[in-house]
Amino acid sequence: AQQRVEITRWRGLIAVVLAAAALLAVGLKAPFVALPLLAIAALTIAASFGVKALRHEVPRRAVRPMRVTFWYRWSRVVQHRPWPMALLGLGSLLLLSAPILSLRLGFSDDGNYPEDSSTRKAYDLLAEGFGPGFNGPLLLATDLPADTDFAALQPLSKAIAATPGIAFASPAIPNDPAQPTAALWRVVPSGSPQDVSTNDLVHELRKQVLPQATAGTGIKVAVTGIVAANLDFSDYITKRLPIFFGAVLALSFLLLMMVFRSILVPLKAVIMNLLSIGAAYGVVVAIFQWGWGRSLVGIGKGGPIEAWAPMMMFAIVFGLSMDYEVFLLSRMREEFDRTGNNATAVADGLAATARVITAAAAIMVFVFGSFLLEPNRQIKLFGAGLAVAVFLDATIVRMVLVPATMELLGNRNWWMPSWLDRILPKLDVEGHRELPKELADVTAG
Repeated sequence: AQQRVEITRWRGLIAVVLAAAALLAVGLKAPFVALPLLAIAALTIAASFGVKALRHEVPRRAVRPMRVTFWYRWSRVVQHRPWPMALLGLGSLLLLSAPILSLRLGFSDDGNYPEDSSTRKAYDLLAEGFGPGFNGPLLLATDLPADTDFAALQPLSKAIAATPGIAFASPAIPNDPAQPTAALWRVVPSGSPQDVSTNDLVHELRKQVLPQATAGTGIKVAVTGIVAANLDFSDYITKRLPIFFGAVLALSFLLLMMVFRSILVPLKAVIMNLLSIGAAYGVVVAIFQWGWGRSLVGIGKGGPIEAWAPMMMFAIVFGLSMDYEVFLLSRMREEFDRTGNNATAVADGLAATARVITAAAAIMVFVFGSFLLEPNRQIKLFGAGLAVAVFLDATIVRMVLVPATMELLGNRNWWMPSWLDRILPKLDVEGHRELPKELADVTAG
């Protein structure tokens, strides 16, 4: 049964290719192409019962010796020129990461939709007729202390209306004209919901205008609405991102140090993963915030980066990249323990794992890249960031920076102070660490 599972027949290969093409057609909004492809795939399976050639096994490639493969030769090329390769890889990632310096977290509005969409047309009509801020009004609300004269709110209403950045502010609206216990104001900013000026307006109202206008009255005015709520969420996430990143990086460093019994290997892994994720952030900022190549991905204009995206991207990409890291370095460590030669261990380890890593990464790049076919900007942003991060991690990081830095550091890659080695628990990710002699004898017996 196991041998039959490993067999690929022509009918299965043809059907899979046709089914994949049909799914691509569905993603491209062409179901009229997908249905015939699926029909042909079904007919191929049915015809195989009568056509013997369709049941034949697809010939397999002959297994080549590891040291004549492309990846072994590539590792040797990198190892013979470690400094240029390391600097080239590092410079590429730093260049791609540069836009992250202007990262602005927030939430986009309907103005980011393509210009031919009905959502964007309605947004533009409202902005043209009533001003950009009409698409994201603010609500100001307060409880009124007992025996408060509602007319006493007029100075507060004037202070709100006179605030720079406000296009329109309604008078105070009571909840009960006869006996008001609460009041609200409807405020239309001058800028659109995603503009920096609108965020600044919310902060100014909360920190300066409202506290000064209500000083000594016992009235506390709260600023709410979709725009204010999104700003609060963005500020909340921004303050906690360093804590989240620091905790994940520290824990990853500790676990990798326990697995590989090294200090430099986990330190390099953490730094390189940060570089690949930072480069992905930079590409996302360039496309979705600056608007570079926006027509290629189908967005209307640049805007802030969704506040939740960096955290989610970091969690997913860091997990995937650590999988590749452990897979690659485990093989290198095995070769080093067997031969004691760092250069040979790096070349053999890369040659043995590169095809698996690149194949796994290619699958994830296509999966995440398919998100660009969705009309929603947030989904496009998320998919583009993940696809770029995985691609950079599996190419520049794994295939250039790792072998180059491993060659530069030599046997120092696997150095760990003896006192630290004694106190750290030992983890065996492969599950086949050599047993102590006594236990091995018992097991053998």
